Formats: sequence, C-alpha cells, structure tokens
Amino acid sequence: MLTNDSVSRILTEVADPESGRSLVQMGQVYDIQCADGVVRVRLGLTTWAAPLWKEVQARVVELIRGRLPDVRQVEVTVEPHDRPAEKVGPIGISAKTVVAVGSGKGGVGKSTVAAILAVGLAHSGAKVALMDADVYGPSIPHLLGSQDRPMLVDGRIQPVLVEGLRVMSIGFLVPPGEAVIWRGPMLHQYLTQFLRDTEWGGVDYLIVDMPPGTGDVAISLSQLLPLTGAVVVCTPQDVALLDATKAIAMFRKLNIEVLGMIENMSHFICTQCGARHEIFGSGGARHKAEELGVPFLGEVPLNTQLRVYGDAGRVAASFEVPESKPYLEAIIYRLVEHLARKRETAPPLPPLSVL
Repeated sequence: MLTNDSVSRILTEVADPESGRSLVQMGQVYDIQCADGVVRVRLGLTTWAAPLWKEVQARVVELIRGRLPDVRQVEVTVEPHDRPAEKVGPIGISAKTVVAVGSGKGGVGKSTVAAILAVGLAHSGAKVALMDADVYGPSIPHLLGSQDRPMLVDGRIQPVLVEGLRVMSIGFLVPPGEAVIWRGPMLHQYLTQFLRDTEWGGVDYLIVDMPPGTGDVAISLSQLLPLTGAVVVCTPQDVALLDATKAIAMFRKLNIEVLGMIENMSHFICTQCGARHEIFGSGGARHKAEELGVPFLGEVPLNTQLRVYGDAGRVAASFEVPESKPYLEAIIYRLVEHLARKRETAPPLPPLSVL
C-alpha cells in the first residue's frame, strides 16, 4: 500500500553518500507526502555529496516506482544538510576529505588538473580548499588568475578566495621570478605552518597540489594530514607512465591509498574536420591503472582553449569548453562516486567517548 511508512521503508535502502549509512537512519529524510498516487519526498544531502545529488534523486525515484505499483508520479527535492567538518589529524585541520594530486614527473599538467578538480567540486556545490604544496614551482596562483596576498587576522592566515575556493600558495608570498631554495627541514616547517595556521574554515575537500616526483613533501604530508588518498596524473606515452608507476609505488609505501589515475593530453580533436589525433598515444593510463589495480578516473583531451585559459589565469573557464566539459565533469563525478562507494561498503565508525 502507498503510505508514508511504506515509502520510508524503501528509503532505508538508500545510503547517504557521505556517511555510507541509510538516509533514514541519518535523519536526512525531511518529509514524505503521499496522495492520489503522487509521492513527494524531501531529502537533505550534504555539500560533500553535491556531485552525486542527481544520482541519489534518480535512485529514490527508481526504487519507489519499482516497489509501489500504485505510484504514478514521484517528486524528489534535495536541500543542503548541514554536517560540519570535524578537526582531524595531528594539526587539527577541518576537512572531511584530503586528496593529494601528484605525478611522477613534471610537465604532465598536474597543477592544471588539481585546479580543475578543486574548481569542479566547488562548482558542484561542495566546500573546497586548494593548497599549493609545489613550493619550487607554485603555479596555482597563475592558473587561478590571482595576485592577492593572504592576510593575518588574530594570528590566523586567511586564505585567498578565488572562484569559491580557499587557496594557499607560496606563490602569493614570493615575488614573481624569485626562486625558493629550501632543504627538507624548511619545507616541512612551511607545510606545517600553512596547514596548521591557515583558517581553512571547515571544508568538504582539501585538494593538495603536490610537487612532481617522489620526495620530502609526500612524506611530510603523510605525517601531518589524514590523507584520504592520492590522484596520479600522467600522459599516455610510456615514459610518463614509468614515472607515474613510481609515484603510485611511493604513495603505497606511505600507506596512502591511490584513488585513481587521470590521463591528461589524452587525444586531440581537430576543430576543422573532427578527426581524433592521439598525439602522445592513448589509453596508456587506463591500461596501467588496470594493471596496478587502481581506479581510472578519466581522460582530459588536448585542447587549445584549455591551454589558453590556463595561461590567462582562467582555468575555471575550462568547464565552458564544449569539447572538454563532459570529460572534466565525468572525472569529478567518478572521484566522488568512488569515495562514496567505499563509505557505503565500510562506513566510518562513530567516535567513542572515553569515560
């Protein structure tokens, strides 16, 4: 029978993407109305799960229609459900998910991809911060088109706000053209200060743009942050894949899960004839991901407009390029979907108070 209780029982099978637990159990089913074969459901979903809101809506509609034959129409509305980020890790950073974006070598577009991930998550509705940990080549300020300087308020560093992101980079503090020449201990001190003393504001995602290669920064981050995992960026050719494999091995040695691989400069579509050209080869990252047992998050095509936007400090406009938009949106979706599936199969345990 079509009743509020029958609908509620069905909704116990739908998991909250962030917690992995039932929406009903988490108190995120705000209202159910049934009348004349029409079911109206009002859900609350967290901004962490913003890229998956449409998927959850479709899942609810599918289940109700499939289980209750008397239903002729299902309307599901979603509104934000507030769940603040708790302080985690030895330095007490307020971020629900921390993702390091790395590569085995330079020149593969790692920083561009890190900025695109952060911007894409923010545009979907999530609360996002972006930290540039590439001290020797801080390109995030240029990619985002900002020359602002962080302010100090009550002893806390206020990050620069760009495109809805909270951004920190040594590039905001060092004059253009000046080199940073630091050894390991100074690098560790810088990362500690930026992470500990920055007012991140409690975010869903902290994206960390790593320096290329394997070195001190990854070790420091593994000690300072509860890293959720890492994303490895590479290009299709074999020489890049060799270095990407080393990056994956490094993360695994540090007990950092590799959340996936992204193949940048995957192919080029001619704007005149529409032909596809695989300049650096294609599919190498996908095959390597399968070989190493790592999720493949997607590919980013080689596109002139993406390069123009990056050089002009408008990397956020990459999502406006018709040839690349579907690829970029698919990568954002697959990353969050992968995180949500992990939480659904093994939801985090509630904290226990010590009496």
